[in-house]
Amino acid sequence: MISTLRLFSLNRLPFETSTAWHLNDLGEFRGKQELYTRQSPQRLKTLRESAIIESAVSSNRIEGVTIDPKRVRDILVAPKPLFRDRNEEEVRGYRDALELIHKSAAELPIGNETICRLHALTRGRIEDAGQYKTKDSDIIEWHPDGSERVRFRTIPAEETQEVMDALISDWQRCLAERWVPPLIALAAFNLDFLRIHPFREGNGQVSRLLWLLQSLQLGYEAGRYISLERLVEQSKDRYHETLEQSSQRWHEGKHKPWFYINYILSIEKAAYGDFDLRVGEVKAPRGEKRGRVINGISQLLSRPRGEFKISELEQLCLGVSRDMIRRVLREQQEQGFIVCTGRGVGAIWSKGNNYK
Repeated sequence: MISTLRLFSLNRLPFETSTAWHLNDLGEFRGKQELYTRQSPQRLKTLRESAIIESAVSSNRIEGVTIDPKRVRDILVAPKPLFRDRNEEEVRGYRDALELIHKSAAELPIGNETICRLHALTRGRIEDAGQYKTKDSDIIEWHPDGSERVRFRTIPAEETQEVMDALISDWQRCLAERWVPPLIALAAFNLDFLRIHPFREGNGQVSRLLWLLQSLQLGYEAGRYISLERLVEQSKDRYHETLEQSSQRWHEGKHKPWFYINYILSIEKAAYGDFDLRVGEVKAPRGEKRGRVINGISQLLSRPRGEFKISELEQLCLGVSRDMIRRVLREQQEQGFIVCTGRGVGAIWSKGNNYK
């Protein structure tokens, strides 16, 4: 296997124009980053806490792991939660891995030890948590009629350690020798990691944690305040589509990684755009908590279905009382920004005539 990074060093992957545009846009965003992060520490702390919660829920949901919305606060905020099932343990584990990255990104080298540590946190008490796979495990697509399709053949178990060692070495050499711009290296590393599939399960989770860790180490801070996982979940079909497109002939070193690389860069851009928007909203003079509720309403209404329940808004506004949330909902309703259908906890909120 020749990694995507190694192909860059051999000049086998000429750049695409669209990739250069993404990099230019991200360069401009990063130039404004210091202005964003000069905001009130307490306000930025609120964004960080929200991003961690959103990320833990979204990343697991991408993999089909869900928990009762009413339990989100208990699982992700309580110091020592009592788990009701395996799903709750995994969601909390992902949250703990994020906390580690947020606190210690600079001290976590991209290596086997860090990768296995992140996997162990997300998998809880599973026997092979934190260990590379010992049996071959291809990526299978199951259909409703019971039939199956091998979407991708991963690296055999017996070769996993050697191939991971090579990938990590290529990452370090790429940064040192500047084979490509660092963000392209990040996206290429992510693609190769997913195709190697080093763990029996949990590879998607670890890939997103590494994405955040590498972003912070490269100086791209938006993921600290905006959930990259939420943005991936909102574009999940595109995520899987570009990953499959870039996987064709990967084993032969004849794949086209730009589909997935450009997707990664587009998510980074979306995170910065969202950060820019939220910083402005968080600074709203009418109060931080009110601003958080208004931001949550906007975020939920921007989803494809364009509606939400109050329980979903509460998940985005942890630390804000239900009375405050209801007060802001009434204000927005009176101004014609939103409308309500139904009563009680089952009521549906959607866009009003004056919604902008």
